[in-house]
Formats: sequence, C-alpha cells, structure tokens
Amino acid sequence: MIHPTAIVHPEAQLGADLEIGAYCMVGANAKIGDGCRLQPHSIVHHGAQLGEQVLVDSFAVVGGEAQMRVPDSTNLGGYVIVGARTVLREGVTIHRPTKSSTVTEVGPDCFLMAHSHVAHDCKIGAFVTLANNAMIAGHCVIGDHAFVGGGAGVHQFVRLGESSMIAGNAAISYDVPPFAIAADRNDICGLNLVGLRRRGFNSEMLTDLKRCFRAVFLASGNVRSDAATALASGLVGNTAQGRQFLEFFAGGKRGFAHARSRRRGAGDLAPE
Repeated sequence: MIHPTAIVHPEAQLGADLEIGAYCMVGANAKIGDGCRLQPHSIVHHGAQLGEQVLVDSFAVVGGEAQMRVPDSTNLGGYVIVGARTVLREGVTIHRPTKSSTVTEVGPDCFLMAHSHVAHDCKIGAFVTLANNAMIAGHCVIGDHAFVGGGAGVHQFVRLGESSMIAGNAAISYDVPPFAIAADRNDICGLNLVGLRRRGFNSEMLTDLKRCFRAVFLASGNVRSDAATALASGLVGNTAQGRQFLEFFAGGKRGFAHARSRRRGAGDLAPE
C-alpha cells in the first residue's frame, strides 16, 4: 500500500507487503525491506537500507546528512542501515556517515523512542533501546541489549558495552563497560543486575561479574591496568561474560567512566 501523496523515487527498491503513508518521501536507491511500515510524513533518504518489518513513525528521518559545520567535500554519501524489526518512533533522526566508504548502522530489534538521535558513523547493536530524547553523538559504539535513558547525552567516540544501562539525563563522555550502570556525569553505579537476570544470566555468570567489577572499580589504581592484572591473575574472569567485561578496558579512545565511590565516598558502589 503506497498512499497517492507519497513521493517514492523510481530507483528505490521496495519489498513486499509495504505500507508507505501519506506525504512520505523515499529517496533514490533506498532499500525498503518486506513488511516495513512508513507512517505519514516520514522520510527515508537516498541509499538508506531498512531490513524487514521496520517501523518508521511520523516525522522520523533516516539517512539525513551528517551535522558538520565544515562538510567533507570528498564524501559522496555513505548510507544508513537499519536492522530488521527495529522500531523508530516519532521524530527519530539517524544520520549518514562522514565518509562515503562507511555506514551508520542500527542493529535488528532495536527500539528508538520519540525524538532520539543517532549521529553519523555510529554502530548500534541488536536489541538496543534509546528512550525519548536520548542523544548519541558521532562515532559511538553501543553494544547489544544496552539501554540509554531519556534525555541522556553520549559524547562522540564513546563506547557503551553490552547490556549497559545509562540513567535518564546522564551526561556520558567516557566509555561505560559491559553490564554496568552509569548515571549523572560519568558515574559508574554498579552492575545492571536486573537487566542481566532478565536476560537469563545464571548465578555463575553474575558471581564472576561481581568479582570482576570489584577487581576494577574497588581497587585504588588505574582501571585499565587493574583490569589487565585481574584478567592475567586467572582468579576472576572465568566466564565469557567476565572476560568480556575485563577485556573491554584494553580498548577505547575516551578513557573510562569512574566509580561513583571515588568521588562521593565509599559504600554506595557494591554491585549487589
């Protein structure tokens, strides 16, 4: 079903069983997968690719130009990929990358709530949730099952690990490790135990993660070296999840969010 007021470029590639609502715009070489629904006034720019059964709600824009004061004159476009079954609610914006050879990617089964923003060159994993007005700056990497609360802002080049949780209105300018909770301004508050239990993490996984967390965030040294020491010791990180937590600290460009207890006094950080 394509509404007669919709503008669909003749070079767009359309799947089966589509719904393209009133006043929608679909650009050249855009790929719209089977079963997608484009609500009235939504825009899918040229080159954007939607997997099957993606919902693009009203006034959402997929594939807009990267927001840069001085655009790269060599950039011939790049494109955006949105994974299958992802939901983009009203006013969501996802921007093209800064280089024509790269992509901005949102994985499958994500839920981007109203007016959330994904900037250029971001890589968003599967089952990620961005609450209303969440703001993800350029070149960020967000792991599977992460949650970013409403109004939270994430600085460019930041990594948010798998199943991390960012509190509403937080200001995050440093990396947040997998399975952790961050709030306020780069404060690590503990492990996301409620979310991990909902995912089915067993007691062995949770116990190992708690030990890894304490080895890094309750130590007195540098978190990168503390994580490396803990991993080398063989005493913690005995599950895949624990190793993933510790190995996260070997990478990144921004540094790492800090233990809340280091700024606000001990006693409020135990990952229980």
